[in-house]
Parts: sequence; C-alpha cells; structure tokens
Amino acid sequence: MSAAAAAAGVVPQAQVFTEQELEACGADPSALCRATLRATGNEWVATASDLLVAKPLKIAFILLVARLVNRLARRAIQRFIAGFEDPALQRRVALVRERSAGALSETGSDRALQRARTMGAVFRSVTTAAVWSVAALMVFAEFDVNLGPLIAGAGIVGVALGFGAQSLVKDFLSGIFMLLEDQFGVGDVIDCGEATGVVEGVNLRTTRLRDVEGTVWHVPNGQIMRVGNKSQEWSRALLDVEVAYDTDVPAAIALIKQVADEVWHDEELASSVLDEPEVWGVERIGPDGIAIRLVVRTRPADQWTVLRELRQRLKAALDAAGIETAIPRTVWVRPPGSALPDVPPPSAADA
Repeated sequence: MSAAAAAAGVVPQAQVFTEQELEACGADPSALCRATLRATGNEWVATASDLLVAKPLKIAFILLVARLVNRLARRAIQRFIAGFEDPALQRRVALVRERSAGALSETGSDRALQRARTMGAVFRSVTTAAVWSVAALMVFAEFDVNLGPLIAGAGIVGVALGFGAQSLVKDFLSGIFMLLEDQFGVGDVIDCGEATGVVEGVNLRTTRLRDVEGTVWHVPNGQIMRVGNKSQEWSRALLDVEVAYDTDVPAAIALIKQVADEVWHDEELASSVLDEPEVWGVERIGPDGIAIRLVVRTRPADQWTVLRELRQRLKAALDAAGIETAIPRTVWVRPPGSALPDVPPPSAADA
C-alpha cells in the first residue's frame, strides 16, 4: 500500500478468484495458471501448466536462492578463517602474547588457526543445514503440504535421537567449549586423567593424544572432566636437589645457583630459559637428607630438556665439590622383646 493510499485511508481489497480458478489452480492460483485457464478454458491444461511450469520455476528459484545464500555464508566464514593465516595478524597475536605472558608459544598461532578451522567447519555445517532446511520447507509449501505434522514429527524424532545419543551430544558440546576457551591445542602436552601426552588432533568429538611410549589415545571430549595443560604460554622446570645432612647448605645453594646460571647462559639452551633461575632454598628435611628447590621458567614444553641438562651438570658439579647427595638409610623394625637379626661383622677384605 502506498503512502498516499494510506493517508487517504484506502485499504486494498483482497484479490478475488473465481470458483473455476480455485478448482483448477488451487487455493493460491498462479498468474500462469489463471492466464492459461482464461486462454484455453480447459482446467486440465491450466493445472498441467501450473504443475509443469509455474511450480518447477518457483522451486528452481527457491533452490537457486538457497544455494547462493549458502555459498555467500560459507565464503564469509572462509574469509574469516583465512584472516588467521595472515602473517601480519600472526605477528600481532604473537606480540600480544609475548607482552601479556612474558613468553611466546611457538604453537600459539597454529593452535589459534586450528581452533578457527574447527569452529569454521562447525559454522559451515550449521549454516548449510539451516539454509537447506528452510528451502525444503518452502518447497513443501509449494505442493500445499501441511507443514504442521511434518514439523511436529521432526521434533519428536529429534527428541528421540537426542535421548539416544546423549553421549555424542555431550562430546560435541564439550568439544565446542574446549575450542572456544582455548583449553589446549595441537602440540600441547596435557594430562586429562587416564591419558597424558602430546595432543596430535582435536575435533568436536574426540581428542587424540600420543603418550611418551608412543601409544595413541582417543579420548571422547565428554569424558574429559579436567585438563592439566603443561605447555601453555610458559612452563617451569622444578628440581629438588637432596644433599646429605652434614652438607654446608649455603655453599650447596650457591653451587646450585651457579650451575643453573650456566645453563641459562648456554648458547644452545638460552632460547629455552626465559628468566633467571631461582633457588628457593630448603624445601624439606627428610629422613635421608635435605632437599633444596631450584625452579627455572622455560618456554612451553622445554622444561624436560632443561631438567635433563640441569641434572647432568649438577651431578658433575656436586661430585667435583665433594658434596654428598642424600643416601637412603636402612631402618630395622622389630617387635618388642625380639632380638636383632645377626649381622656378620665386616671382614678384613671389606675393610
């Protein structure tokens, strides 16, 4: 209705169809069917023209529009994902990570790209299903199909499938939240309860891990109750050095600090150690000796390499300085009133 007609209070009248047009062309006669009926006067020819020309053209137009909308939506999602592959964007993400955390994960950009690709696949699937579902309903409507029972039946089937596939739905929802929250990604070392290892693949249903023995674990996302990520943003090499009771503790602390600083300044390991190593001091006094704690902040997943090098150098340094490590003691436990076991005296050869 035009603005002038609305201002004048003119209400357009509903289009009136003849009984013959309604009988031949249905409740909503098309212009082609009515024109054919007026030209030929034959209801069968008019009905055939509607079924063979008008409705196929409408259906073809609906499918064409649905395909176009689907392609545009998928292309928009693909262009969004392609933005994560832009080197300039990756450098900006890396700079933000480095400034905020003081460390930069080499797999950070890869993880963001992998997460974006997975979510892009989800969005593409959802978009395709939604567009073609609407197109299918519009096609059914062209054949005067009552959509009420059809939608109700689809709803009942969906509820039945939902009850029958609760674990699958749980896996998918858990996978979506894990990707959105960036709990872990490909290349991270995680502990998810029953399995611990390097993440080799993440999708909406399962997470694939490879442990230190080479075993591949496929863990459903819905069964992951908690996740410990050992390689996100930065890691920490923690080492307790146990020395004997008669050790000069300040001298041992100074020696441990010296060895850790040597590892820090080593050219091959300098990129793995992020900060100056710290010796926190005596961690505990146990039955066998005194534990001195050393901590070193490292790049993600480099803590094990740094720990191996520290152990090797500390062993050599402690031996050279004559500092004894803690030695387990033998404790004899006997019931009250029983005699001690007979221990033969040391022989001259042992002496």
